[in-house]
Amino acid sequence: MDQEIHEFLLKHLRSIQENNIPEYHETTADDLTLYEWWVTPHRLDGIPFHEFMMTSNANRGSIFGAEDKGQKAQSRLDLANLHIQRYGDTAIASYTLLISTALPEGVKVAAHNESRVIVKLNGDWKVVHVHKSPAYSAPHVAP
Repeated sequence: MDQEIHEFLLKHLRSIQENNIPEYHETTADDLTLYEWWVTPHRLDGIPFHEFMMTSNANRGSIFGAEDKGQKAQSRLDLANLHIQRYGDTAIASYTLLISTALPEGVKVAAHNESRVIVKLNGDWKVVHVHKSPAYSAPHVAP
């Protein structure tokens, strides 16, 4: 496994989870493109979408994936089946993102399949594209 890309990826994901906007900007290209299946079936362009989400979460005192009816909850993220492909100054990380949240009734785990394209720009690694899909057997056509 490519340790440099793995450590960068964890830093990037934690910046989102912890609403760390400066670190998110540090690890994300301005012309980011994303597909987030639960948000919209269309591509999202740029970083304002996540910046708004992280600012809103920070204002509520919550972190991504760790909220239970407005209460703070402990959470962690894990990357199942992580596979990193590196081609010079470009890397592709694919994995199942597991977000575990400790709730009063027990631990809840949310899962999404993700691919992130990471490119070295001006000497720094940046996420330039994200594609997420459900981690369950989804129908090709919505019911």
